[in-house]
Amino acid sequence: RNLGCSSNTQKEKPKLVQEAASLQENKEDEVNGAAEQKGRVAIEKHNISENLLKVKNIDLLKKPEEINKKSHHTDEYEYDELIIRRGQPFQVKLEFSRPFNPETDKLFLELKLGSQPQVGKGTHVIVKLVEKHIPSEWGAKIIEASGNTLTLSINSSPQTMIGRFELTVKTVTEGGAFKMKYNRDNDIYFLFNPWCEADTVYMEDEEWRKEYVLNDTGRLYYGTENSIGSRTWCFAQFEKGILEACFYLLDKGGMPDSGRGDPISVVRVISAMVNSQDDDGVLVGSWSGVYWDGRRPTSWTGSSEILLHYHDSYNPVRYGQCWVFSGVATTVLRCLGIPGRSVTNFSSAHDSDTSLEIDYYIDEDHCALDHLNNDSIWNFHVWNECWMARPDLPQGYGGWQVVDATPQETSAGTYCCGPASVRAIKNGLVYLKYDAPFIFAEVNSDKVYWIRDSNGDFKRYYSARSVVGHNISTKAVGSEERLDITNLYKYPEVPPRHKGSEEERLSVKTACKFGNKSKMSIEKEVEEDVVVEVEITGNDLIGSNIIARATVTNRGNNVCNICLFMRAAMTFYTGVYKNEIKNMKEEVTLEPEQSKTKEMTIKYDEYDDYLEDQACIMFTLMGLVSETKQIITKQRDYRLRTPDLMLKVHGEVVKGKESKVVISFVNPLPKVLKNVVIHLEGPGLQKRKTISVGEVAKQGLMTITEIFIPSKAGCRKLIANLDCHQLTQVHGVVEVEVINKP
Repeated sequence: RNLGCSSNTQKEKPKLVQEAASLQENKEDEVNGAAEQKGRVAIEKHNISENLLKVKNIDLLKKPEEINKKSHHTDEYEYDELIIRRGQPFQVKLEFSRPFNPETDKLFLELKLGSQPQVGKGTHVIVKLVEKHIPSEWGAKIIEASGNTLTLSINSSPQTMIGRFELTVKTVTEGGAFKMKYNRDNDIYFLFNPWCEADTVYMEDEEWRKEYVLNDTGRLYYGTENSIGSRTWCFAQFEKGILEACFYLLDKGGMPDSGRGDPISVVRVISAMVNSQDDDGVLVGSWSGVYWDGRRPTSWTGSSEILLHYHDSYNPVRYGQCWVFSGVATTVLRCLGIPGRSVTNFSSAHDSDTSLEIDYYIDEDHCALDHLNNDSIWNFHVWNECWMARPDLPQGYGGWQVVDATPQETSAGTYCCGPASVRAIKNGLVYLKYDAPFIFAEVNSDKVYWIRDSNGDFKRYYSARSVVGHNISTKAVGSEERLDITNLYKYPEVPPRHKGSEEERLSVKTACKFGNKSKMSIEKEVEEDVVVEVEITGNDLIGSNIIARATVTNRGNNVCNICLFMRAAMTFYTGVYKNEIKNMKEEVTLEPEQSKTKEMTIKYDEYDDYLEDQACIMFTLMGLVSETKQIITKQRDYRLRTPDLMLKVHGEVVKGKESKVVISFVNPLPKVLKNVVIHLEGPGLQKRKTISVGEVAKQGLMTITEIFIPSKAGCRKLIANLDCHQLTQVHGVVEVEVINKP
């Protein structure tokens, strides 16, 4: 039996060897097959890689001298990034890993705005290739193909949101899809476009566009209607950092990215955010005269220092007043591409209760009840106008729109004002949004006198017309001259009785229908036989004595007995009394056609202690005619003029080379000026610089020489401002022609 088993085992051996050999052969076949498969995969991957269209480089042609910034009027912006205006084509060069095949390759450009971009909200834009541009739509057109490089002309929609978009490029081919890695250097800033007819902010006149969009300096007007002063302001909208600061304002104001295509909404946020009243915006307003924890409003020379400090610190800047708010708002408007200008209204009313009237209360002795006089008339007030269509208003009310960043009254619970159509203001259509009643009152309200009788009741006694809204001023296009635009805001007010033209009175009546006192009327009409004129003489330079003469004339046929009150008081430019300087009371009897003159002299040492920046002396004359009960009223603001800084540049001024400017000034006061500093700046000439001068002797001469190195060629302005506690609002400017030499 054992032998038999051994014999069977021997018989099975060859079979096992054969099976093992077969298994080895199968294993080798599998290995060879895997190798062949791996080779085929490698070949396929190689073929796919060869067919894949990779983006190697993007050239946005973003240098100042290249086509994009030149054609989009953004070459002055001090930015390396591409800045373009919506609704207008721009060019991009793409370098690929191989030549682009329009038959088999697809190309997409993606632009994303904000943290949550969405196609439906216009914050995620997918740009496809098109054969030709459709003006109102996005599209990319091939304008040149050379080797692996493709040049595209990309058209954007005129409704594109403004802001900083992230750009990426995606390709789809037979070999698969490729999406380039995001690079921050390829971000694109989009702005509003006054050169595009389909943009809401389109402005037809090229000279206007140069002035209201591209001019980086301008003039601000202040003072009184009889003594208008001006100063040059550095808007500096192209300076590095300003554009980010402007977009930060929109972020801080809670404006959604999807709402940034509408200039109406944008300027409303600008109006709210330039002041800090209720939202920690840019500037803290102060009219107190106390500025120890900040900068005096008169010390600023321009907007950039304010905006950059705000953006860097995330805290409101101290301090501003109306012309500072306006200057900053002009910078933001122009920087974002909205045509804008600063406008000054002299004898500007502040209506605190939407009555469309300025109420003035006096007691039975005809003395002012200051605690009741909440309405006021400012010597001047500076706001802004911006240019845009108004599709939300009836046709014809586009064009200039008032927007005011000075915090005076709330609008829908927020300290902002506008935009309101200037044409609507002129016609009294105060029901057209936004904030038209308040603005109408500023330029065309009547001043209503209320007199208290012996019982303590008030009667609406007298209405004075033509007391507000005079010499409305802005800088002229292409020159340094003042342009009077009062006719844009109101119809003529016809002298000598100043009752207004028919159009002007109709405008007032139309507006008053919507005021909260529209049904009230004056108790009675009073004969106005007695008239008064106030004349102020003397040198208006600060430090001089002032003489005020009031001439009262009886034009009636009967003898008049008049109780005359005359008061001189130092007031802030907002019309708020600071201190009374002098007062007098006179009993005057006038025969028919007789005139008498009363005189009041104010010496320098009588007003010196009350001086504040922008302060002036208000002469108020009030009287009562015993026989007719006529109330005589007359107010005259007297601005104490400050001297100018004199700037003189010597020799030829060359870009990149040192130049000298001599700054001189004569102290007009009979006292030493202490802690004097000079602020100096000029776009393209000199970054902001503060120069400590120290003391300037009484009625002495100050002369300093400073070096500056221009960074840009062309016609530029160098602006200087002197600041000290004893004397403010001293400034000067010089125009400099900078040449470019190799």
